[in-house]
Amino acid sequence: MSLYFGAGSPTTEMSLAEVKAGLFSALDKLGARKKVLAVPPDFTRMHSQSGVLTAMAWQYYGERLTDVLPALGTHKAMTDTEIATMFGATPRGLFRVHDWRNDVVTLGEVPGSFLYDVSEGKVDYPWPAQVNKLLRDGGHDLILSIGQVVPHEVIGMANYNKNIFVGTGGSIGIHRSHFLGAVYGMERMMGRADTPVRRVLNYASEHFGKHMPPIVYVQTVVGKNDAGDLVIRGLYIGDDTECFELAAALSLKVNFQMMNREIKKAVVFLDPHEFRSTWLGNKSVYRTRMALADNAELIVLAPGVHEFGEDAAIDKLIRKYGYCGTPKTLELVKEDPALARNLSAAAHLIHGSSEGRFTIRYCPGHLTREEIESVHFAYGDLKEYSAKYDPAKLKDGWNVVDGEEIFYISNPGLGLWAYEGRFKD
Repeated sequence: MSLYFGAGSPTTEMSLAEVKAGLFSALDKLGARKKVLAVPPDFTRMHSQSGVLTAMAWQYYGERLTDVLPALGTHKAMTDTEIATMFGATPRGLFRVHDWRNDVVTLGEVPGSFLYDVSEGKVDYPWPAQVNKLLRDGGHDLILSIGQVVPHEVIGMANYNKNIFVGTGGSIGIHRSHFLGAVYGMERMMGRADTPVRRVLNYASEHFGKHMPPIVYVQTVVGKNDAGDLVIRGLYIGDDTECFELAAALSLKVNFQMMNREIKKAVVFLDPHEFRSTWLGNKSVYRTRMALADNAELIVLAPGVHEFGEDAAIDKLIRKYGYCGTPKTLELVKEDPALARNLSAAAHLIHGSSEGRFTIRYCPGHLTREEIESVHFAYGDLKEYSAKYDPAKLKDGWNVVDGEEIFYISNPGLGLWAYEGRFKD
C-alpha cells in the first residue's frame, strides 16, 4: 500500500507542468501496464480538473489506455461536446457509458449488522458492493480512479472509493448509500472524512477489492485563488486511504468556510453548463444549510435548470412528493413501494428540504412557477432576481445590494459553508 505522489497546501497553485510531472512520476512507480481503465467523473465535476488528468494519463499510456468510463452514478451520459470540452484530445472512441440500472455486477455484500452499527440503528439492510462490469471483467491490469476531494452531502467528503462504488455503482447500492447518509444526517457528515457511508465503502474495498484489478486513486483539491481563478491546491496519488485522507485534510482548509455569523440572505448562482436539474442544483441547499439562520432566505439563480431528477423515474417521484422534509419522507418510504425502491430519491427529498427552517427561492430558467411551488420551493422570476442580484457584479462572500447585506456564492459545488455555532466538530 503506497502513496506514489503527494503535494499541496492552502496556498499552492500547481501549474499544468507540475501536475503532469507529479502524475507521470506516480505512474512510473507502478511499472509497465498493458491495459488501463480510467474512471474520471462526468461533466458535473468539470471543475475537478479530472479531464486534464485523464488526458495526461492518455498521453502517458497511449494505446495501453483502452477505456475511459466516466463515473456517472445516476447522471445522464455525457454528450460529445461535454467530452471534448472536459477531456480535450483524449480520443472519443475510448469513452464508455455507465448504465447504473443494467451494467453492474455485485462483488459481495456488506452485512446489515454492520450498517446497523455504523448508522446507530437507523438502518439494518445489507449493502451490495456493485460496480460496472467493465471494472471486474474488462481484463485491465490497472484502474485509475480520478477525481476531486471536496465536502459532500451524502458521504462527508467526496471521492476515493465513492468514485468506484457509487460513480460506477448499481441502483441498489446507490439508493441504499444515499438513504443511509440522509437518515444519519447531513449536518453530522458534511466536511468529515470518517462517516457511516465511508465506513461501508471502506468495508467493501477491504473485503471485495480483490475481485477487481489494482486501483490507484488520483485525487485533486481545487479552490479559487485571490483573482477568482480555479487552481489546483493539491494532488495526491496512491492505492489506499492515505491519499484520500491527505486530500480531505487539505480540502477542509481550502473548500470549507467556517463563519462567525449566520447568513440571513444568501444568493447562489448555478452555472447553466453544470447545473441543469435540482438533483444537482440543490448543492445550493446542501452546502449552505449549516450557515443559514432560522427564517433566512436562500435565493437560487438557476438559468439552466429544466428538470428535477436526471433519471426519469426519480424525476417523477420528486414531482409527486416534493422536498417535504425528513419526517414526511420517512413516512412516504413506508407507504409507497416505488419510493422504497428508489431510496436515493427519498434521500434527495430530505437533502433538498429546509425542514421548514428557512425559505428556498428557486429562480429557474426552464421550469414554471407551478412546477417549482409543487415541490415546496418558493418561486422567483429569474430575470427579476438576476437583475437585482447580478452574478456579473457580485463577488463571492458578503455584498451589500440596495442597502441589504447578502452572501453570494458563485458555485456551491466548490465548497461548504457553516456557522461555527452549528458545526459542532
